[in-house]
Amino acid sequence: MSTRSGAGPPGEAIRPVEDDQWAMVAWLFQLFRHDLALVVRGLPYEDGRYAHRPLDAYPSPDHVGYVAWRDHPRTGRPAPVGFALCERRDPATWTVDAFWVSPVTRREGVGNRLALETLSRHAGGWVIAFQHENASAGAFWRRVADDAFGPRRWSERRRPVPHRPDVPADHEIVAPG
Repeated sequence: MSTRSGAGPPGEAIRPVEDDQWAMVAWLFQLFRHDLALVVRGLPYEDGRYAHRPLDAYPSPDHVGYVAWRDHPRTGRPAPVGFALCERRDPATWTVDAFWVSPVTRREGVGNRLALETLSRHAGGWVIAFQHENASAGAFWRRVADDAFGPRRWSERRRPVPHRPDVPADHEIVAPG
């Protein structure tokens, strides 16, 4: 797997989620779902939260997460600016379950560095899904796939969302292991 991500600014780091950080990831996951709501026509549930059930599987040996940190401009202390959640689908294949970068840091390379670092930590094949209507996500993941796996070393397919015939099919980038 090749990587051309380059180093981030001083004070930026990408680290695995620690046991005591999952509550913080749950807050960030709400921001991810909020951003996704426009694409999937999602609403918060009666408790005021968007879907959060996918987090119930985390952490486990087959469900891991990473957080991008950057020093906060006002406090100088590390603050989370993005996260990636990954699931091992079978012994040889991983998938990106959720990926989010703070809007303030988008277009600064944080997402690219987070994605490439995440993909490089797990050997084997990868499946990366994104919604057809989210053109920027599609362009982002295609660039990441070229950087991580090499041009023309991955494919793309459309698949119906399981148990959701009411939503458009996902696009999936598939990179063999």
